[in-house]
Amino acid sequence: MKQEPKYQIEVIATKHRHMSNWDMFATWIGANANNGTWYVGGVLAACGLLTALKVIVASSTLSYLCLSLVGFMGYRTGAATMSLIRGSFGIRGSYVPSFVNLTQYIGWTAVNTFIAATSVSYLLHDIMGWPVYGKPGGAKGLILGIIVMSVLHLLSVSVGQKSVQMIERLGIILVILFVLWETVVVFKTVSFSQLLAWHAPAKLHMTAGAGMDTLAAFNLSWVTAGADFTRFTRKRSGATGMPFLGAFAGLFWFAFIGLAATISIAITSGTYDPNNSDPSTIASRLGLGVLALLVIVLTSMTANAVNLLAAGSALSNIFPKIRLRPALWAVTIIATLVTLVPLFVGSFLTAFTAFLDYIGMVLGPMISVLLVDYYWRHHQHYDVNELANSHGQYWYHHGVNWIALICWVLGVGIFLLLKKVTIVANVFGATFIDMIVIALIYMLLMRIFYPLKPKAA
Repeated sequence: MKQEPKYQIEVIATKHRHMSNWDMFATWIGANANNGTWYVGGVLAACGLLTALKVIVASSTLSYLCLSLVGFMGYRTGAATMSLIRGSFGIRGSYVPSFVNLTQYIGWTAVNTFIAATSVSYLLHDIMGWPVYGKPGGAKGLILGIIVMSVLHLLSVSVGQKSVQMIERLGIILVILFVLWETVVVFKTVSFSQLLAWHAPAKLHMTAGAGMDTLAAFNLSWVTAGADFTRFTRKRSGATGMPFLGAFAGLFWFAFIGLAATISIAITSGTYDPNNSDPSTIASRLGLGVLALLVIVLTSMTANAVNLLAAGSALSNIFPKIRLRPALWAVTIIATLVTLVPLFVGSFLTAFTAFLDYIGMVLGPMISVLLVDYYWRHHQHYDVNELANSHGQYWYHHGVNWIALICWVLGVGIFLLLKKVTIVANVFGATFIDMIVIALIYMLLMRIFYPLKPKAA
């Protein structure tokens, strides 16, 4: 007799949930108070200060409302996001969003590692006289930095989920002190009115719509990891309010500092180069010294602790026989190799922009389907036992909900079309409009092809 496949999921019972509201707040502020956020803020400098601030508030608010909604799902069920997405995409169909999640979190780990490795190259320059990355011979310092960061990541993930708490508790204090320090340095260099008056050269200008999509791609990346962490908290407020407040606070503060620091460098030097928006270059030009570079390395670890745990969870969902810890080791090694890509494909900014374009068009429709299915179709209730049951209510057609997959593919196409509409590209951005359209299409198609049977009285 052919044995039925097993699709186990890990559900965290209430008695085993040990993350407090402070832990959850620290996790999410630490996830965003990092190098990648700083760099994105520097990229948004091309919008101008006022437009960039509006983009940060609008895009982050919409994105982190989605994070809170997914966070509540984790709190109610005790399951990770990629286990919960089986309810909408089907048990086998969930492999597609799991693969997307796997690639994007490996990508974000590589982004943060590359920026931290750049800091290591500056440290080696200050301590040993090695050339910094970007100068002749600077690649060896960067490669050594990538190796150092990858070893640190392997050590941290070996401890598992508890390592996230330890890293965040230490990191959050140093991060706050560092960002206060840099805030003072920036505003000693230039005034707020100077920042407000500065505009990027016309050929480098970024529209508000492009800024919305850029930041949405960054922010929505965290949404698909929401339940991975909120399933460890006993309090509803810890699962909904704390992720929103922590993620928004970390994002706004660090993106603003990256934005302000990049503009201040452009004002004082007389030239604006978005390739120089990385934290290490800015910290060096602002004269912040070795301590600042060490903190940049630490903030990479705080963000990547979250990235790697989410990537490992996605890999475990695709291959249930792989336990979480080996999965974490595997994704850490893969991320190390991906970090080397910018050395062969041009500038880091080029690779980073291409990465944002990819995740921007694939994440929005995926999250839209996930939320609509749970909150509208299933009225905030998934049977977690059924999520692991082949031929159960989430099996759909041979384990795949083709309606969800079709909507996801359609969402990618609609996103690309919306980017060609002038008012969307220049003002609103395509991401959130695409999400609304896909939500409506999914609701309609599911009502037609998979009508829910009324419950017996």
